[in-house]
Amino acid sequence: MAATAPASSNSGINKPRLSLKHIFNMSFGFFGIQFGWDLQRANMGPIYEYLKASPEQIPMLFLAAPLTGLIVQPIIGYMSDRTWHPRWGRRRPYFFVGALLSTICLVLMPNSGSLWMAAGLLWILDTSGNIAMEPFRAFVADKLPEDQRTSGFAMQSFLIGIGGSIASALPWIMSHIFNVSTTASTEGIPLSVKFAFYVGGAIFFVSVLYTVLTSSEYPPNEFSFKEKVKQSNKGLGSGFKEILHAIKSMPPKMKQLALVQFFTWPGLFLMWFYYNTAVARNIFNATSTTDPNYIKGIEYGGLTLSYYNIVSFLFALTIPFIAKSLGRKLTHSLCLLCGAIGLIAVGFVKQPFELYICMTGVGIAWSSILSMPYAMLAGALPEDKIGVYMGIFNFFIVLPEIIASLFFGWIMENLLDNNRMLAVQIGGVLMILAAFICYFVVKERKVFITENPKISRIEIEENRSV
Repeated sequence: MAATAPASSNSGINKPRLSLKHIFNMSFGFFGIQFGWDLQRANMGPIYEYLKASPEQIPMLFLAAPLTGLIVQPIIGYMSDRTWHPRWGRRRPYFFVGALLSTICLVLMPNSGSLWMAAGLLWILDTSGNIAMEPFRAFVADKLPEDQRTSGFAMQSFLIGIGGSIASALPWIMSHIFNVSTTASTEGIPLSVKFAFYVGGAIFFVSVLYTVLTSSEYPPNEFSFKEKVKQSNKGLGSGFKEILHAIKSMPPKMKQLALVQFFTWPGLFLMWFYYNTAVARNIFNATSTTDPNYIKGIEYGGLTLSYYNIVSFLFALTIPFIAKSLGRKLTHSLCLLCGAIGLIAVGFVKQPFELYICMTGVGIAWSSILSMPYAMLAGALPEDKIGVYMGIFNFFIVLPEIIASLFFGWIMENLLDNNRMLAVQIGGVLMILAAFICYFVVKERKVFITENPKISRIEIEENRSV
């Protein structure tokens, strides 16, 4: 993206408070992004099984995507920090390009005729999704003052929950409301899943386009921006040096939260890898992918995943108030515990409806996972490097997925006897560890705002109790 010097200077220090409408507009693109993520998360495991993958192969088939994210996120953050277009701004060009590429992949994905094709498209889809998603986290920090960032990330969480709830249930909606056939096509993938992906691709693109067209951005500080462009013109080597330097000089708060993320996300990945197929086989007692109970179980699992997203967006309405009362750290710790209990309880379910009780806890955790770590982190980052640091923060999401992809297949085959349900419960145990790390390791910054709304001064006090 060609960099053009901004017409004016704005360091971002004294940012005005934004209205709810503006926060909604700048966050709405995440509705579409999450629609795409949850559509593939709920359906990629079954799609792989439709294409004859065995349980121990599933983690490895997810490997390429996090490897790509590990590289793409910091690079996109670095590039977006150095991008400025008088009309399209700094982050929005990346929203648009990522959404366009993701939409193409979502249309092609359910037409995969082989495992390698599905895995390759997932690789490209995750890369494109990262291009669109990574700048959204920096976008909130760019636009909102410190005291509104919890609300900004909570709005993202709210829209993510709505998008995810519809996306997870979309194959069921296609088959039960629009009477689209659930009979497998010649490639082995039901038409209801295919149509769900087509609709998801369109929603992804339109939602991101809405944010691009309805939101504006503050011009970066002219002097520091020109220095950044000057450095980036030295080539890729300069960019990698800065990324490595940023990794070495991560703020202490970022290191603490990275550890929390490292144990949080494996629980989610194991759920996405195995939950739907575990429901089909362990609760609906399906014996193969051709068993009629298999598609019933997959669809029912999708409905419960949809439900946890509903819980997530409803809980997102209250989480800013809870965090204000309890603090962000304690709020996130308790929410993670709720999710852990939900994942562990899945293994004790006897009747399908009981899964909704389990997913209530997961929905509470998901709402917090999408907002609290970023709200705690944003205030600890230098304003002119928010993009690259948000990209680096993503390391601690994709590294656990890479580890799970490399080694959990062996664990499934040799230690768990391919028990998909037990894999989901192990994810719950890891989430308990994340909750305790968050409470006992993370130091919290408390924000106090003067009661006079005309005074914008914010006093920040370091909470010394750990």
